Amino acid sequence: MSPTCAPAPFDASAALSCDTRWRAHDLLRLRRLPQPEGEPEWVRYAFARAPFAVVRRAPAAFGVVAVGMRGANRAQRYATWAEADDIVEIISPEDFAASWPAAIGRRALPAFATLDVLRREALTLRGFAWGPTGSAGFELATQVPTVSVTSDLDLLIRTPNHLSRDEATQLFTELQAHALRAGSRVDVQLETPAGGVALAEWASGRARVMARHAQGPRLLADPWATQAGQT
Repeated sequence: MSPTCAPAPFDASAALSCDTRWRAHDLLRLRRLPQPEGEPEWVRYAFARAPFAVVRRAPAAFGVVAVGMRGANRAQRYATWAEADDIVEIISPEDFAASWPAAIGRRALPAFATLDVLRREALTLRGFAWGPTGSAGFELATQVPTVSVTSDLDLLIRTPNHLSRDEATQLFTELQAHALRAGSRVDVQLETPAGGVALAEWASGRARVMARHAQGPRLLADPWATQAGQT
C-alpha cells in the first residue's frame, strides 16, 4: 500500500515557519511539485491535470509548505510538501463564494445548488468571510470536474471573534435547512484562533470541542480563549 504522507524534507528540529501568506484550506497553484521517494503514481497524473494543492495543517520549516493532493476519488489523498518559491497563485475559499463551475450543466449538482442558495438566502452568513472548500472549492478553482451528485458542500467560515453557542446554533440550523431544500448536506468548519472547529460540535453544547491545529488536535472549552489552561 502506498504511504499517505510524504516524509518531511527538513529536520524535525528546524525552525518552523509562521508565514501568513497562506492558510489552511487555501489552494496553491504551483509551477512544480517535488517528488519524494514512494509517492503514489496517481499524484503525478493529478498534478499534470491540475497543478494545485491545498494547504494543510502541519508544522513546516521556512520555505516549505505542508500541502495535500487530491486524486480522482476519495481514496486518492496524499499529504506532501511544496516549496514556497514554486507558488504561482494563492486562492482562498472566500474567493470562490460567488463563483460557478465553467460548465453550465454542472451548476445543477446539489453541492453547487446549495452554494447558490446560501449566498442568496442565508442571512446568518452575512457579515462573515466564508467560502467553499473540499471538492466544490477545488472544482471552482481549477475547473476540473470534481464534485459528484452525492458530494456534500464543505464550507469554511472565518470567525476571529467569539461566536456564542446560540449564534452557532442559529447558523447551523439555517445552513442545514437551506442545504436540505437544495438536496445536499453542508459540512461547516469554523476557523478560530485555536484552529478549525466543526460548527456542528460548537453548536451541540458539548463541554469541549476538537480544534484542529498545525501542532495537532486539541480539546478546548473555548476556541477563542487565550488562556493555556483551556487546553
